Amino acid sequence: MGAEGGGRVLESFPVTEKNRLVLASNSPRRRQLLSLAGWKFDISAANVDESQYPNESPSDYVLRLAETKAHAVRAEADQIVLAADTTVVDGMDVLGKPLDNADAVAMLSRLRGHTHQVYTGVALLRLSDKRSTPQSGSVDGLLLKDLCVTDVPMRDYSDEEIRAYVETGDPLDKAGAYAIQHPEFHPVTGLSGCYASVMGLPMCHVIRLMRQMDLQPDADFFAGCETLLEYQCPVSSSILSEKPLESGSSLAPPARAGVLPRSDGKPSHSKI
Repeated sequence: MGAEGGGRVLESFPVTEKNRLVLASNSPRRRQLLSLAGWKFDISAANVDESQYPNESPSDYVLRLAETKAHAVRAEADQIVLAADTTVVDGMDVLGKPLDNADAVAMLSRLRGHTHQVYTGVALLRLSDKRSTPQSGSVDGLLLKDLCVTDVPMRDYSDEEIRAYVETGDPLDKAGAYAIQHPEFHPVTGLSGCYASVMGLPMCHVIRLMRQMDLQPDADFFAGCETLLEYQCPVSSSILSEKPLESGSSLAPPARAGVLPRSDGKPSHSKI
């Protein structure tokens, strides 16, 4: 998973004096992807406990962390906060960042030659809105959430390739111990889902949330995204035509692309 990978990063800056977007992440890749939409933004990294609750599903986990990050950053009342959390799942095991080189080798060996999933939860918080709920009365801020699940088929790379990649140091700050965009390792083959989500920010999901807050991307965003990723996305149109999660909800059927069957014919449910 590649949210912390390298690449060209644009400087952050406010959208307008009264309508500012804040990205709750220091990830260079998230900054790079968000800049493609033409929205100007500030950076305010969220520092939260990312421990998974007992028996918490991957979907609930990333959505909870995205919401927690959105609420955790410093932001003014007229700002809109965008937060995201991405994780890797294999089987029902959530794979975080490797502890050391040996752990990275073990993760990459485990993921080799089969399909797992990347789950990314996205939260958008507009602090100036006040709304009423039956449970708690008046609530500050309009919260929108969305979920992207992408099946990621890994190629059958060799032990030598694993060792060479681990020696670069790149896997150590990546969930699942890999970056999909790494120029030499190229761990993924035959992806048919959201490439940007595997990098850390599913931009079509972000756009459909932003549209509910009257923010539209630049007209050339989609061509720019495909050019940057060198990937012709087969799912963007279907994602943008679907309805996102309801305001403040915790879970709904995710936008899912490229579901690959297991050997028993059932959909796989592993997570990145």
